[in-house]
Amino acid sequence: MPVARPTHVDIDLAALRHNFRLVRRQAGAGRQVLAVVKADAYGHGAKGVARALESEGADLFGVALLEEARELRAAGIRAPILILGGIYPGQEAGFFEPDLIPCIFDLTTARRLNAAAKSAGRILGCHIKIDTGMGRVGFFNGELQDMLPELNKLANLRIDGVMSHLAVADEPRHPFTAEQVERFRRALARVREASHRPRFLHIDNSAALFAHDIPECNLVRPGIVLYGALPSGHFAGRLDLRPVMHWRTSIALLKTLPTGSGVSYGHRFIATRPTLVATLPVGYADGYNRRLTNCGEVLVRGRRVPVAGTVCMDWTMIDVTDVPGVQVGDEVTLLGQADGQWIRAEDWAEKIGTIPYEVFCQVSKRVPRIFKS
Repeated sequence: MPVARPTHVDIDLAALRHNFRLVRRQAGAGRQVLAVVKADAYGHGAKGVARALESEGADLFGVALLEEARELRAAGIRAPILILGGIYPGQEAGFFEPDLIPCIFDLTTARRLNAAAKSAGRILGCHIKIDTGMGRVGFFNGELQDMLPELNKLANLRIDGVMSHLAVADEPRHPFTAEQVERFRRALARVREASHRPRFLHIDNSAALFAHDIPECNLVRPGIVLYGALPSGHFAGRLDLRPVMHWRTSIALLKTLPTGSGVSYGHRFIATRPTLVATLPVGYADGYNRRLTNCGEVLVRGRRVPVAGTVCMDWTMIDVTDVPGVQVGDEVTLLGQADGQWIRAEDWAEKIGTIPYEVFCQVSKRVPRIFKS
């Protein structure tokens, strides 16, 4: 086979397992762990991540799409999978596979799924979502009085779980989280009054797991912490997380530019001295964000060096003038650890005005993931 370009992502499965064990300890006895692996495990590679977490003892997995669940099944994942993103018309039969669990947001979808299950002679377990203040999807508390009797008529659906999602849990002192939890408790009481006996109760995301005690819940849904990033800056210094993604490439070309030379589109970098520029075979088509133009940093031979000029679709230039002995072929770390130094997703996020979630998810499919134990 032809040799691939050197741009790739190393996925540190030992770090992933470490983070999962931290989650398991925090969850405590009596709570199960649903590992969120939607969006290709936040860009880390869902198949490899899920295999590692299943062997580590993850009880369930969470994805956004039925298609994502099917990919995991094709990869040999056998644990139950909760599809968080709903059920689209025509997908109903896809949920008849064992341990694929739909999430119900509205009565129209519930009736459609029930009709399909009835025709197939199936009883489907599902989770219902309560909108306690996210304002996105789910049943409002005020709807439950009318909605629950209607759900009771759907004999081919079984309510196995009740869930919600927290809007500001990443701000641990924000009072609205307590209000959401109280709304969730009231909703749960109404569900039980309607003779449903859900097995799973869950509202804890990564932030809530480490910042709030919600004893009613017996299932937690960690996402970002599994991958070694903080839910927000409020958790800095509090969690012993290990970043899982290490994005690397190699120097493809070196050239010395005279003072006054411009680099890349728009000449947003102008050499103020004779400048040694290294060209890297990676660009925004790979997920190396264009907003890192003239502000990004990478690691080369144990040094942090700056991005020089506009990040291109397939190329990025860096200023390596101050790196002794630099050569074509030298490894460059874009994200992650090298020689005892780190460039973290939080560093990128601060520079480009986003969050670590997006940093990870933007790494494109054309960048190979290499899983390392």
